[in-house]
Amino acid sequence: MDCKTKNSSIRCTVQQCQHNMQNENYCSLQSIDVGTHESNPTVPECTDCNSFVKRS
Repeated sequence: MDCKTKNSSIRCTVQQCQHNMQNENYCSLQSIDVGTHESNPTVPECTDCNSFVKRS
């Protein structure tokens, strides 16, 4: 199991992500990549965390 350190600058509530701290709503990555699946994003739902990795 990887040793994770909370990144206080990146909040995350996606418990299914490998990088989520689980016991706290934070990410363990140093930085994340945010992208979109829309050609013209206009609302938060149009954006994606491209750093997401499904927890095994």
